[in-house]
Amino acid sequence: MALNTDASAKRLGKGPDRPLNNEADRAFVMAALASTSLVTWFEEDTPLALISEVKPDILVKGGDYDMRKLAETAVVESWGGRALALPFVDGYSTTALVRKIRQV
Repeated sequence: MALNTDASAKRLGKGPDRPLNNEADRAFVMAALASTSLVTWFEEDTPLALISEVKPDILVKGGDYDMRKLAETAVVESWGGRALALPFVDGYSTTALVRKIRQV
């Protein structure tokens, strides 16, 4: 699993208070998942260089991405891999959580 570093996450433009949890804490949570065998970070705006080096069989991103438009999809598919976007579960985004906290 590859996560944005804090600096890379800030450049996504989701707000000045993002990410809510620092990269080490996010990595710790992801590493605790049974399906995770490795956690790493990428500093760049996209994980394209890392993906090209690691050559995963499956690339998974959040549902806010149009997978057909991503360079990462093309590179993963070039060696027979698959690129998938997981659909959002309504009401469970970080953006929705921040909005809810600010309303209190």
